[in-house]
Amino acid sequence: MLGTGLYLTIRLGGIQLVRLGAALRLGLIKRHDDEGAEGDISQFEALTTAMAATVGTGNIVGVATAISIGGPGALFWMWMTALLGMASKYSEAFLGVRYRTTDAAGEKSGGPQYYLERGIPNGFGKFLALCFAIFAVCACFGIGNMTQGNSIASNLERSFAVPAWVTGGALAVLTLVVLVGGIKSIGKVTAGLVPAMILFYVLGALYILGANASMVPAAFGEIFSQAFTGTAATGGFLGSTIMIAVQYGVARGIFSNESGMGSAAIAAASAQTSHPVRQGLVSMTQTFIDTIIVVSCTGLVIITTGVWNEVDPASGQLISASIMTGQAFSHGLPGEWGHWIVTIGLVLFAYSTILGWAYYGERNIERLVGRGGVMPFRVLFSLVVFFGCTVQLGVVWNFSDVMNGLMAIPNLIGLLIMSGLIARETKLYLKHDPKLEATSAEIEAFMKGDRGWEEWKANERKG
Repeated sequence: MLGTGLYLTIRLGGIQLVRLGAALRLGLIKRHDDEGAEGDISQFEALTTAMAATVGTGNIVGVATAISIGGPGALFWMWMTALLGMASKYSEAFLGVRYRTTDAAGEKSGGPQYYLERGIPNGFGKFLALCFAIFAVCACFGIGNMTQGNSIASNLERSFAVPAWVTGGALAVLTLVVLVGGIKSIGKVTAGLVPAMILFYVLGALYILGANASMVPAAFGEIFSQAFTGTAATGGFLGSTIMIAVQYGVARGIFSNESGMGSAAIAAASAQTSHPVRQGLVSMTQTFIDTIIVVSCTGLVIITTGVWNEVDPASGQLISASIMTGQAFSHGLPGEWGHWIVTIGLVLFAYSTILGWAYYGERNIERLVGRGGVMPFRVLFSLVVFFGCTVQLGVVWNFSDVMNGLMAIPNLIGLLIMSGLIARETKLYLKHDPKLEATSAEIEAFMKGDRGWEEWKANERKG
C-alpha cells in the first residue's frame, strides 16, 4: 500500500500537495458547486460517508497502540503513510466515479468491484473485481460491524454501567432505521454527525495542547528524532527500535485512513459531480482530515501529557494502549471532561464507522447477487451489530485484519495497472481547471471530444 502510494504520487506529480487547498475549498466550502450533476448525494455527503467509515476506533485506540509500542516516532510514519496514501485515495475515488453504473433501483453503484472489471480488459479484471467484492462483504461484518459495536458496548458498560445487551439492541435498531433509507439516508446522517463529532473531539484536544503549549515543540522534536532513532521504551537494539516505529506507524496509519483499500471509492461513486477528477480530489481530503488532523490531535495529546511512557502504579508496567488516550485527556482537562470526550468520541466514531461500512457491504452484495440481496443484507448487518456488542472478539479482530489485507490486494493491482489512464485524464482536466472553479457548462466545453470524457458521459446517460 505504501509503495503504490509512492508510485502514484510520482505519476500524478504530487497531486496531494499541489491541489490540496483547491480540494479542501471545493469539498468543504464550495460544496454545492456540483449539485444537479449525475449522482445520488452531494460531494460533501459522499465525503462524510467515507469519513464515517474511516474515522473510528483507529483514531483513538489505534494511535495509542502505535505510540505505546513504536514510541512517538510512530506518529511521523503515520503522517508519511497518510501523505502518500492521499494519492491512492484520489486514484481509487477517481476510478469509482469514472466507471460507476446505475443499479435496478436507479442508484449509482461503483468502486473496485466495478472499475477493476471495466477498466482492465479480459478475465483478469473480472477476477480481481469478484475477489474484491467477496473480501469486502466479509470485511464489513468484521472491522465495520462487530469490532465497532463491541468497542461501543464495552466503553458504555465500563463508563456508565450500561449492559452490553442494551447497547446492542439500541445500536441494531438505530442502524436498521438508517440503512432502510439507503445512501440518501446514510448521507444525511453522516453529513450532520461526522463534522460534529470531529469538531467535538478536536476542540477538546486543542484545549489540552493550548494548556500544554510549552510542551508542543518538545513533542514534535521527539516525533521527528525518534522516527529515525527509535525509543528505549520498545527495548531491543537500535535497528529494531527504528523498525518497530516504522512498522506500527505504517500499520496503524493504513488501518486509520484505509488509503489503498478501495473502500472510499464506493462512497465516492454515489456523489453528484461534474467530472471524476473533482470527486477524486474531494475524496482525497478524507485522508488529510482523518490522519493529519484527527490522528495528530490524539498523538500530540498523548505525547505532551507524558502518558505514553507513564507507569501504572498498580501493575508497575506502562499504561495499556486501550486506556492511554482516555488517561491523556483526563490529565489534560479539568474534572471528568477528558473521560467524557474520549468516551463519547469513541462511541460516535465507532457508530459512524458502522454506517459507512454497511453501505460498502451492500454495494458489494448488489454486485454479487443483484439488488434483491440488499434488504436482507441490511437486516442481517443490523442483527450482527447486536451480536458484536455481546461477545468477545479476539478472533474477529484477527479475521478483520486478514480481510482488510485481502481487500487491498486486488485494488492495489488495479491501481497500478490503470495508473496511466488516471494520470492522463487527471492531467488533461487540471490543465483547463487547475483551481477547480469551472462550471458544468465550461467543463462540457473544454472536455468535449476527449475519448475518456465521452466514454464517461455515455455511461452516465445510459445509466
